[in-house]
Amino acid sequence: MARPMKRFVCQSCGSVTTKWNGRCESCGEWNTIVEEAAPAPGPAGGGLARGSKGRLLEFAGLTGTTPQAPRYKSGIAEFDRVCGGGLVVGSALLIGGDPGIGKSTLLLQVAAALARQNTSCAYISGEEALDQVRLRAERLGLGDAPVQLTAATSVRDIVATLERADAPKVAVIDSIQTMWLDTVDSTPGTVTQVRASSQALVELAKRRGIAVLLVGHVTKDGAIAGPRVLEHMVDTVLYFEGERGHQFRILRTVKNRFGPTDEIGVFEMSDRGLSDVANPSALFLGERRGNVSGACVFAGIEGTRPLLVEIQALVSPSSFGTPRHAVVGWDSNRLAMVLAVLEARCGVAIGANDVYLNVAGGLKIGEPAADLAVAAAVVSSLADEPVPAEMVVFGEIGLGGEVRPVGQREARLREAAKLGFRSALVPRGRAGTAPAPRGPEAIAIDEIEHLTDLVARFQPANRAPKRPRREGAPDRRRE
Repeated sequence: MARPMKRFVCQSCGSVTTKWNGRCESCGEWNTIVEEAAPAPGPAGGGLARGSKGRLLEFAGLTGTTPQAPRYKSGIAEFDRVCGGGLVVGSALLIGGDPGIGKSTLLLQVAAALARQNTSCAYISGEEALDQVRLRAERLGLGDAPVQLTAATSVRDIVATLERADAPKVAVIDSIQTMWLDTVDSTPGTVTQVRASSQALVELAKRRGIAVLLVGHVTKDGAIAGPRVLEHMVDTVLYFEGERGHQFRILRTVKNRFGPTDEIGVFEMSDRGLSDVANPSALFLGERRGNVSGACVFAGIEGTRPLLVEIQALVSPSSFGTPRHAVVGWDSNRLAMVLAVLEARCGVAIGANDVYLNVAGGLKIGEPAADLAVAAAVVSSLADEPVPAEMVVFGEIGLGGEVRPVGQREARLREAAKLGFRSALVPRGRAGTAPAPRGPEAIAIDEIEHLTDLVARFQPANRAPKRPRREGAPDRRRE
């Protein structure tokens, strides 16, 4: 009898080794390598079996018309926006997020909303019993929704159920890490099981035209647990973000084959579940206090939506030899660059101070257009001079101290004018840049070219900011 072959698979990155190690050489994680049974060997030589002949493929040209894929609209505006207009028939969607952030609550609300619109939906729970899901539905006021509910973890049973003629059109699988396939010799949650279970469910979605929604756990780094190929197999990947201390939740698109890949949806968590936030800018600025130094309103863009958020900075003398820089909601490396430019190009002495930066409301900002707003908040806190309460700021900062234009300038200004802001500090626009809004949405534009123009607004009149030396000019410091 042949001896069964074994292999060792990293549960973090999916790399395969021939022996066990405490540390994975591919991803560097510790204690993630697990022994699994090797798959059955294929034909000798690893190639195609002798005598087998494949069918000929037919090619088509690039020209032609393809009908738009039909969608199921849930009626939850923020969820439909992030999906690109609704769930596409026959698509697979993966949603990940921290434990307790509200993934199951959101998908239960989506399933109930679709079921109330005569779209048959099934909620398959692999982590909770039926009574637990029913209690959540009653708390959310969804007990009367005609959602088909069951608890199962066997992929074979789930596929057989969804293969029936009267199968539902939308299926929620909560979660993919609890599913297992009896043809794979490993425990549920391992890389092999997650990959095989996901492939079986995705093939079912394509073959039967069922929209499948998968819930995925995340690792301590915030990435979806399991092999990276899981995100490649599905059509849409969403991340549910938020801080436990805030009631706001952000649903962010990472991948979408049927819509934009940088869209966000904003929800508010309450005892009645998640509710849409139609105007996120007003919500994020709801607790704002004017005439406070170190606070600046940034006009950003998230996907196709302009979004106003308050950036707060606090600069204080350091009590240790090495100053501390703490950042919440922004890139810490980007903050280090802005501080270095302020000190080297503008003569602002920040080196001996601790710098704390926070994006109010729990939102995470990634675009470089926030550079100028961060610099304004830092200089405002250092000079103890507040930024005008009715001013918004946006712009990118270069290493030379230049302030560079950013995209969608008109959309940012219109959103600011809609919320009552009357002035904007922005980079000098390029030729052909859209003009500022006029009429009822009028807003005054203050354009700057260099970061020293910003610093001059927060310094006394008798102390001029440091100007960069022109190229070819003599260096007076050596004389």
